[in-house]
Amino acid sequence: MSRMMIISAAVAAIGLGAYFVTTPGSNPVTPADPLGAANAQEAGDVDTSTIVDMSLGNPDAPVTVVEYASYTCPHCARFHEGPFKELKAEYIDTGKINFVYREVYFDRYGLWASMIARCAGTPESFFGMSDLIYQGQSTWSRAGDPSAIVGELRKIGLLAGLDNDTMEACLQDGDKARTLVAWYQENATADGVDSTPSFIINGTKYTNMSFAEMAEVIDAAAD
Repeated sequence: MSRMMIISAAVAAIGLGAYFVTTPGSNPVTPADPLGAANAQEAGDVDTSTIVDMSLGNPDAPVTVVEYASYTCPHCARFHEGPFKELKAEYIDTGKINFVYREVYFDRYGLWASMIARCAGTPESFFGMSDLIYQGQSTWSRAGDPSAIVGELRKIGLLAGLDNDTMEACLQDGDKARTLVAWYQENATADGVDSTPSFIINGTKYTNMSFAEMAEVIDAAAD
């Protein structure tokens, strides 16, 4: 998203307003308020050990690339449409690097997208779902009100093979949502992440870059 991010403000923004499970005379359409208690406790009070880093490639590779990205970030979508595909072919699939993806939550819609992506289960399914979410970003993120946005996200989940009951359980998991936000806070604070996409390559932070620039950094780190 290439914009400054103040973590406490971001969390407060996610928590603004209620996420109504129902509206008068309607069926459940949006996730319950998953962050209702998030602002009442410090991130350190939440056990984030249950959140698994989603990774691809060779975990024993000499270079680890960590991407911080938001599903609602247009720059992140463009990275995944282009440079990431090159990175995957040249470095991830060949086992030259360990690639780790960490979600950033600027808003509740990005959180919902993350909950759908993680609902897929395995890292391979997660990244496949992420591809679909980024490909459809301009559609689902601009669908209108919250119920329309989550409806579009559900369509993506169905396309990827998830059933409605599974997605409902994932979206309504408030404890998981609060844990994800605390996990995001911990990681972003530790790595000094203030914009998306950001990359941590063998411990050094970089902002958005082309594939050629990233390849040069990776090759230098591998020497």
